[in-house]
Amino acid sequence: MTPAREITAAVRAWLDGLDESQRRQASFPFETEERFVWAYTPGSRKGLAIGDMRPDQRVASTAILTSALSARTAAEVNAIMALETVLGRLERSDGRGGWIRRDPELYWFAVFGTPSPTSAWSWRVGGHHVAVHLTVLGDHVVGTTPSFLGANPAVIPSGPGAGTRTLTGEEALARTLLSELSAAERRAGFLDGVAPADILTGTGRHADLRSVPAGIRHADLGRPRQASMERLIRHYIDRARPEVANETWTRIAGAGLGDVTFAWAGSDAPGRGHYYAVRGPAFVIEYDNTQNGANHIHSVWRDVDNDWGEDLLARHLAEAHT
Repeated sequence: MTPAREITAAVRAWLDGLDESQRRQASFPFETEERFVWAYTPGSRKGLAIGDMRPDQRVASTAILTSALSARTAAEVNAIMALETVLGRLERSDGRGGWIRRDPELYWFAVFGTPSPTSAWSWRVGGHHVAVHLTVLGDHVVGTTPSFLGANPAVIPSGPGAGTRTLTGEEALARTLLSELSAAERRAGFLDGVAPADILTGTGRHADLRSVPAGIRHADLGRPRQASMERLIRHYIDRARPEVANETWTRIAGAGLGDVTFAWAGSDAPGRGHYYAVRGPAFVIEYDNTQNGANHIHSVWRDVDNDWGEDLLARHLAEAHT
């Protein structure tokens, strides 16, 4: 069975297990502007919340995650959701009133169109620090972005689970690349002593690239540093299940990586505010860790022309029309 068919089967099984009212909450037409709405801040989303699902329905929703994402990323999504309990405890102990909104059941699943091997449809899960989108056309996964994951706290500072770190690769791989740069490469890639307060591409239908910095080009790096940049890029692409991620990597790498840039801003000392961007003609990655004493991660990758599978869907429609 192809990845698209496995994902389709998992989503259909979840939908089939919902009652009529739940299905209405969870289902939307494919051709709706809601399909392009996403956020990573706390707050309600359209769709069916985990808190409104029965235990068997929750199990089926977890099966969607494991069918669509890599094992690493499915575990990270579950860990991010669980961090809401930790964050609520920390905020309550600090006397911050917002702790009551921290709830691992406040994540919403939504389906756009009819999951089918003959049509275009998409699936989304969203809530605080999670925005995962996947678009399927017939027997192919054609889009896996926008893909946002965050963590607060990135490292649990105290209490149960103290020292546990979520989203390790996003920072570790970038620091490895930064540490390997030669003096000249570092001057080209290390931009500013002050990191931006958040990601710069925004949450619009299209990524806003105007403020995203460019740094050292892949083509201007020595081969070992090129390999480190490629591992960093792959870490984000590999949020999808392996077969889908491999196809995405082949498409992006096949277009050429020479003009892809890596830029770092802020401190290079662990535990202090920092930011980086990997920017290419076809994609952009951003990572920011400046809030809450640099213990609060935001990370996103956007397939610039193909968020929500739009580019590949348009090509399919053009070919079908021809």
